[in-house]
Amino acid sequence: MTSTADRDEVLSRYMAQHGLKSTRQRSLIIDTFFDLEGHHTVEDLWARVRKQDARVSVATVYRTMKLLADCGLAHPRNFGDGQTRYEAAVGRHHHDHLICTRCGLIVEFENDRIEALQDAVARKHGFTVVSHKMELYGLCRNCQREVAANPGQSAS
Repeated sequence: MTSTADRDEVLSRYMAQHGLKSTRQRSLIIDTFFDLEGHHTVEDLWARVRKQDARVSVATVYRTMKLLADCGLAHPRNFGDGQTRYEAAVGRHHHDHLICTRCGLIVEFENDRIEALQDAVARKHGFTVVSHKMELYGLCRNCQREVAANPGQSAS
């Protein structure tokens, strides 16, 4: 699935199957989300949407993001800080994440050797991988420098 038309078709079909109506606010939230790159909390998205329509409630944003996740157009991610972030699933290759536990930086990466190794491990144990996620937690380059420069500060 790579195009806006494909995305809209999946969304329309899902909404029809579940008796949901398309609203102006829901469309604004969806368009704003897909215009963003990266990983965003509902609160981040709500702040952006409210710049265009101050009447949009945070509850509407939560419901819309749940809808996008339920129909497979967005991936909810929790990187260990208690906040759910969403990333678009449309037109994206599989990727993994490096997460800085100090500043919250999230770096996406792809590595064919890691993917092949994961598949080999699964096969060895009689598994067929249908999906997976890999998240590596640590300190980014900048936080490593700051911690080295200020040894009395906590690393996390």
